[in-house]
This record gives sequence, C-alpha cells and structure tokens, in this order.
Amino acid sequence: MNENYSDKQSVPSIPKIQETLVQINDKPKSFLNSKQWIGSFEACLVIDTYYDVPCKIIHVNKGDELSYIVDTLMDHFKKFGSPVMMGGDIDCSSKGIMGIQVVDGDASLLVVDPHYVGKEESKEFLQRKGWVKWQPLKDFISSSFYNLCLPQIKSIKAS
Repeated sequence: MNENYSDKQSVPSIPKIQETLVQINDKPKSFLNSKQWIGSFEACLVIDTYYDVPCKIIHVNKGDELSYIVDTLMDHFKKFGSPVMMGGDIDCSSKGIMGIQVVDGDASLLVVDPHYVGKEESKEFLQRKGWVKWQPLKDFISSSFYNLCLPQIKSIKAS
C-alpha cells in the first residue's frame, strides 16, 4: 500500500477516470467522453490505480441477501473505517456507506448520497431532504444486485 497516501491528493476528473479505465483495458475507447456508468467495480480500479489503495469488492446477488454481509461490513468499519461505495442495477443510485448499526437484530446502513452539491446547510436539513439517512436493509430493493467497494485503508479517525 502506498505509504505516501494523503487526503490532500487531487481527485481525478471524470474524463481522466474514463481515460484511465480505457488505458488499463477495463473499457473500450468508445467509453471516452461518454455518459456510461462508472460503478463500484470501476471505482475500485481507479482507487487502486491512482492511490495504490487496494479495495475489496463484494457482490450481493439480491437486496434480500444484504443481511449476509453484515459481519463483513462491521469488520470493515472496525478495522478500516473508510467509506464504502455501493451501487446496483435496478437500484442504480450510488450510495456512500459511512457506517452500520444493528438494533434488535435489524441492520441499517448509514447512507450518504454522493450527488449532494452545495454548502452544508445543517444536519437536520441533510436528513430531512434524504441526503443522509439510516436505511434499514429491508428497504433496499430485494431484486436488485449490489456491488460494494471497500477501500482497504484506514481512515484518519480509525488510525
């Protein structure tokens, strides 16, 4: 793992990410300047390529099976604390997963919508508008598959 990792490294632009995915032979040249999806698997490749941070990919066949990865997610947040990227097919909205909680045997994920743009209004505003929420596993689409990208690097707070 890259010992020089810093949160001050620049984030590549979408065209640069597309170029990288073509260069590493993950995507064809027709991907350049397209509006094609960049999913969790591609995020894994980009994070590894740009930052030398390995990622673990977890594929869940159906939303009904998310409960099978509760222990894996709990272990990830205890060991690394780094955010998890999540996307699906039928449920195609990207999600940033910042935590997991289990209450009375029912698990929920702390979901942050990565599409939020703007100045932080307040915690209450972000929660009221659904930009940040605890989402019970039972509320994910049961027939959608999900891919989760778990960066294998400690967050600053987990260090």
